Amino acid sequence: MTYTMKALLLGRGPEWVLDDVPVPGPGPGEVLIRNRASATNNADLPMLTEADPTHGGTGKESIAGFEYAGEIAAVGQDAGDWKVGDPVMGTFPSAFAEYLVADHRFALPRPQDLVPEIACALPTGLLTEFGALSAAGFRPGQSVLITGASTSIGMIGIQIAKTLGASRIIATTRSTDKKDLLTRLGADTVIVTGDGSELTGAVLEATGGEGADVVLDHVAGDTFAACLPATAPDGHVVNIGRLAGPAATIDLDALSYRHLTVHGVSFGFSRDWETVPILEGLRAKVLPAVGRGDIAPVTDATLTIEQYQEAADRLRSGNAVGKVVLTFA
Repeated sequence: MTYTMKALLLGRGPEWVLDDVPVPGPGPGEVLIRNRASATNNADLPMLTEADPTHGGTGKESIAGFEYAGEIAAVGQDAGDWKVGDPVMGTFPSAFAEYLVADHRFALPRPQDLVPEIACALPTGLLTEFGALSAAGFRPGQSVLITGASTSIGMIGIQIAKTLGASRIIATTRSTDKKDLLTRLGADTVIVTGDGSELTGAVLEATGGEGADVVLDHVAGDTFAACLPATAPDGHVVNIGRLAGPAATIDLDALSYRHLTVHGVSFGFSRDWETVPILEGLRAKVLPAVGRGDIAPVTDATLTIEQYQEAADRLRSGNAVGKVVLTFA
C-alpha cells in the first residue's frame, strides 16, 4: 500500500490546499477506509474560514470534509465485524482524502449496487434527518413539515419521512423552480415561501386546521417562530439548521397552549452515546430503502479532487442544488 495520499487541507489560507500527506493507520476500534468519493456540506466553507490564518483564523491545519464512500482497507483491534474489502459509506472528520480513519461504529454498509459517487452524498442527511425524526418520536401515520426542504439534507428528509410512513409531507422552499423537484421526491404539499406565502396559514390549510405532527426545521429565524402555531397540539418541533440565523422571537402562547415539545439536535462525533444508536436504527429501518433506490441524494456536480477550487466556487455561488461530489482516482 502507498504511504502518502492526496488530501484537501485547511489552515493554510483562504482556500483548500491539495497536498500529499501520510496515510493514517487504524487504532483500536477504528477502520481505515479507502475513499473513492466525498460530498460537501454546509459546514465545509465556514470551517475553512475559521482556520484561515491570513484573515484572523486559527491556522490549525487539518484535513477537510466529512462524507465519504469507499471500501475497508484495514481493520484495527476490536473494530467490530468489518473485513477488508467491505463497501462502506459514512460521515466522519478528515474525509477529503484518499484514505481516512473512522470509528468503526460510525461506518455504514454501502449497498453493493450503490456507486461511491452517489453513496457519499447520503450519510449526513440520513443521520441528521432520521435522528431528528427519532428525537421527535415520529410514528407512521403522522404528518411532517420540513422547512428549507430544498437543502441537501431536507431532500433526504422528505424521502425518509415517506419511507417511514408519514401520512402527509409538507415541504417549504424559497424557489418556485424547486417545487416540482420536491414533489417528485415525495412531498404532498409544497409551500413556496419566497413568493409571499404565509407559512402558518398554508400549513394549517394543508392539514385541515390541525397543524403538522412533526416539524423538521432547517431554517430557524422567523420561520422557526412561524412553525410553532403550525404544529399540531402535542406535536414536536426539531430545529436542525439555521439558514436564516440563530435568533428567533417566538410566541410562547403558541408553544404552551399547544403543548409542544421543541428539540435542538446536532449529531456530532463526540456524542457517540447518542449517535451510535441512531446509526443502528438507520441500518435496520432506512438502509434497505436506500438499497432499493427509494432514497437517493440529489447531486449538483461531480468533480475530481483536482477540481476542488471549482467545487468551492460552486458552493460559494449559492446556486448548487444538492451535493457537490469530489472523486478520487
